[in-house]
Amino acid sequence: MAERNGQLKSVVIRSFRRFSERCFPEKAARSSMLDKEQEEEASHLGYLDSFPVDVQFLIMTFLSPVDICNLGATCRYWRAMVRDPLLWKFFLLRDMPHWSSIDHLTMPDLELLDAPLVSEYLKGCPSCRQQWLPSRPAYELLTSFLQYLVPSSEPRYAMFGPGTEQLDVSLVTRLMHAPDLLPVSGTPHRQINGIGSGISYLFNNQHKFNILTLYSTNKAEREKARLQQQSISNKLFIFEGTDDAGYPVYTPAPQVQKVCQEVDGFIYVANAEPGKGDGASEAAQIRAVLNFVGDSTAKPLLVLSCVSREPEEASEGAKCRTPCVYVAKRLGLPQLSNHWMVQDTVAESLTGVLDGIAWLLKSSGVKI
Repeated sequence: MAERNGQLKSVVIRSFRRFSERCFPEKAARSSMLDKEQEEEASHLGYLDSFPVDVQFLIMTFLSPVDICNLGATCRYWRAMVRDPLLWKFFLLRDMPHWSSIDHLTMPDLELLDAPLVSEYLKGCPSCRQQWLPSRPAYELLTSFLQYLVPSSEPRYAMFGPGTEQLDVSLVTRLMHAPDLLPVSGTPHRQINGIGSGISYLFNNQHKFNILTLYSTNKAEREKARLQQQSISNKLFIFEGTDDAGYPVYTPAPQVQKVCQEVDGFIYVANAEPGKGDGASEAAQIRAVLNFVGDSTAKPLLVLSCVSREPEEASEGAKCRTPCVYVAKRLGLPQLSNHWMVQDTVAESLTGVLDGIAWLLKSSGVKI
């Protein structure tokens, strides 16, 4: 990725230089003259314009997206420069790995990276997305207010995925023993055929919700597979073969089918540690759960992109975790009709859990 960004950086600078020489020859000539004569300063007005284009690009890499857009509003030259699609492709590839969350509204179209628009960056960047997203229509505000007046039942969510079983630190155990974060408000419910149990929590000490955890097999088999780094037979799904494109096809096991009909949404815990995850099987299992429900679009999907511990400072080029944008792509989420969100999460500290739960409750109609 670092090598690709370095190559793209050179392409952006060449694009800037060609554009400047073609459309603003007087600026290019002045920039060249300043280089040769090493003048201290051209004039106070347009001083930034007098720098070579590679220096101009370097300065832009230190600016926030809002600052770059403001720079484009200063004159015709900078308006044209900041509209260069290669510039925003560079920013997109540079910054996407550091975004901590992404959802169905803010996911950039990765298939358009050869010619991305400024909007693809602005709608996905966490510091810009709130200003970029459209405001809620008046009828939605009224509906939300009426929902607030009607007491809502306790929402229930089914949680499953390899991140609940493969990590060194158990996310489920940490959730059960974090009273300062999510107090437990109910004792575990009866297990469903030995593969899952339900626990009620309190969000912000006022919103009660239930999480039903579905495990692929019993605890002894899960622990053995985790220690030996082996795959195990998943009892939650029945393998039906492959489709015409060669992708696996699953159907939920009978005990899971009942759960899918009863819950209000789903929490998928993905293993975001580097090199982990089977994209084709995971995506097929998520589709199997969502497609089994008649009106699945009304049931939101929260993906906790989870690692065991807070990543240490990694050397340049080393990966601490799979970025949430790439987790979303791996799981095929952009192709879903459901509302979905991917939230970076750490099992040990539970970082990111509250943000994800808040989104999930809001998507279920709970007034936060």
